[in-house]
Amino acid sequence: MRAATAGGAPAEGSARGSRLLPPPVRPGDTVALVAPAGPVDVTRTSAARNLLESWGLAVRSTPRLLADRLGYLAGPDEERLEDLTEAWLDPRVRAVICARGGYGTQRIADRLDYPRLATAGPKMLVGSSDITCLHQAWGDRLGLVTLHGPMPACRPLHDDRETARHLHAALFGASAHSLPLTGPVLVPGRAGGPLTGGNLTMLASSVGTSTAPDTEGRILLLEEVGEDPYRLDRSLTQLRRAGVLHRTAGVVLGDFTDCGPRDQVEAVLRDRLSDLGVPVAAGLPTGHGPRQLTVPLGADALLETARHRIALLPPKRTSR
Repeated sequence: MRAATAGGAPAEGSARGSRLLPPPVRPGDTVALVAPAGPVDVTRTSAARNLLESWGLAVRSTPRLLADRLGYLAGPDEERLEDLTEAWLDPRVRAVICARGGYGTQRIADRLDYPRLATAGPKMLVGSSDITCLHQAWGDRLGLVTLHGPMPACRPLHDDRETARHLHAALFGASAHSLPLTGPVLVPGRAGGPLTGGNLTMLASSVGTSTAPDTEGRILLLEEVGEDPYRLDRSLTQLRRAGVLHRTAGVVLGDFTDCGPRDQVEAVLRDRLSDLGVPVAAGLPTGHGPRQLTVPLGADALLETARHRIALLPPKRTSR
């Protein structure tokens, strides 16, 4: 599915069929707090629990959430794998929320038992950054819409009211009908398709793996943190060489936080994305910035650069 030019009709249909949006949580429901990547300290875990409980949710911490860290990992691969699997299969749990990113989910992605995970029925997965590969896996293997959103052991969810309101709405079933685009339009146009993507480095490093980004006819979200312009160039070039970028229906750029001078970052993005023949727009407040809106990956959407927005189309929601 390719994008139409500005003012034209959006392409119809969606790649690999529509994904299901899990049922929303309700006050009193149990959510699981997991650490499939980097370690989480006691202070941040306590803050995460307090926030979720203030929303009326019962919070279950997985057994190894605060286990001894293994360097830059929250624990050995086997333990993080077991935690994530156990949380997802727990029939009491309505949503699995990743406490933070960091690094480590790619190390366990190929060891997850997806047929077994599918027996748990649809429930929400929340996270971003290093959790990007799980979003791809949950979408492709389980057919679910997942929430690319702020993580409760990180500051923006506690410091920015709109960030918290947006995640709360997405979890409880009152999510927004559109997402704002506040940055420059690199290529004008209008395109429809399911949302996909996440962290640029994680997407580039997933090429050739079981969680490689599926962008055919999709609107690709890209965001990044702490990568110099030449590193952005390298990751985008990797996606170009692999044909990932040329299969998209459109590209939406989130925050590129601490990635160097803004003009240099924009120059790299224009150079690597402006010749794809699809709309490209920047300024979606998501990723690693001070405001992190929740994006339903897998949901059908309409990118409208003239209106500086992404319209979210009504999803097919599963019942409880």
